[in-house]
Amino acid sequence: MQRNLLIVLLIWLVPALPALALEIEITEGVEGALPIAVVPFAYRGEGTPPSQDVAAIVRADLARSGRFRTLPLKDMLARPSRPEEVDFRDWRALKQENLVIGEVLPNGPGGYRVRFRLFDVYRGAQITGIGLETTENDLRSTAHRIADLIYEALIGERGAFDTRIAYITSIRDRQGREKVHLKVADADGYNPQTIVSSSEPLMSPAWSPDGRRIAYVSFEKRRPAIWVQKVLTGERQRVAAFQGINGAPAWSPDGRYLALTLSKGGNPDIYILDLRRRSLRQLTRHWAIDTEAAWSPDGRFIVFTSDRAGTPQIYRVPVAGGTPERITYEGNYNARASYSPDGRYLTMVTRVNGNFRIGLLDMENGDLRVLSRGDLDESPSFAPNGSMIIYAGRDDGRGVLWAVSTDGRVRQRLATQAGDVREPAWSPYHQQ
Repeated sequence: MQRNLLIVLLIWLVPALPALALEIEITEGVEGALPIAVVPFAYRGEGTPPSQDVAAIVRADLARSGRFRTLPLKDMLARPSRPEEVDFRDWRALKQENLVIGEVLPNGPGGYRVRFRLFDVYRGAQITGIGLETTENDLRSTAHRIADLIYEALIGERGAFDTRIAYITSIRDRQGREKVHLKVADADGYNPQTIVSSSEPLMSPAWSPDGRRIAYVSFEKRRPAIWVQKVLTGERQRVAAFQGINGAPAWSPDGRYLALTLSKGGNPDIYILDLRRRSLRQLTRHWAIDTEAAWSPDGRFIVFTSDRAGTPQIYRVPVAGGTPERITYEGNYNARASYSPDGRYLTMVTRVNGNFRIGLLDMENGDLRVLSRGDLDESPSFAPNGSMIIYAGRDDGRGVLWAVSTDGRVRQRLATQAGDVREPAWSPYHQQ
């Protein structure tokens, strides 16, 4: 890619239409997915039941993981909610391997206690079960937590349903004026909230390791600057506004530092900003463009995109400093890399036959696998359990979000009801 085009990509803004809540459409799932029945949870209280259908949310979470095949409600022979009501012969007849039952009980003003149980149908034994205290506003989060517990019990790895995603949208009014939004939503696309709005471009959202802050680039004063904002309160602080490019913020695993792309020295290079001391250290020095930094999970290395070999490729450099090492050699375009949570893989944008797609590089054996099928896929981001990658692409001429499993076998589209969505970033797990 030409140097000037790389600079354009740093400030690229896709024209967009109004963006609403996300809808998820599972386009491919795993053959041999585990059959599971999630029975509607009984409400054992007086008056109006909760506004959220907890079992339906759990069912949807498990289905969209691609690892489970959920039984339709119309096919259920019974709807038990307590262990003594379960007749495992009903579920064996329906060839269900696992069964989830539960109930919702009042728990003080505006509060609930949700109890669920997961059974192995063929052994006729309980696998796990727990009671969770919650509120009306937190029922969806509670349902996601239940889905996480079920996923972990049956798959053997931590679930990522009770997490969030950040993404950029923009609204164009009837006069053609554009308003850009940085939004945060649950991982299933519900509860979208606008974190910041601007009439100028917003880009490159990046979650802090504790999930409480987001760093992003804003052009709100017609010059790029990097801001850090608290998700809960909206309190924000400008942390970088140097002459030239201020772009591509990336958090260190301990949350103390940001890696940035700055051109304050005349050429785009990678810098490290100490957020406590406000001190800045230059990490790369080269006549080429160095950008799109990402930290390794152990905090020892940073990978970045550079065209120092003539085309964009991925390089790795120790955080302490040193000579960058080229990582990618397959193809003439590899960019925007980030590590999997276990540090074994890098996801990136790779060019295949003229199309920009999402690739997965195995750092142990050097194998690069293409996971997506679009022609302009970008901004890949790992789920915190490493099982899925969310990315932006085009579908029917507009921007949508996609998620694909790291083995490439599960694919789903996260679409908006209208408009374009881009630059997704998957949050880490919630920290207390």
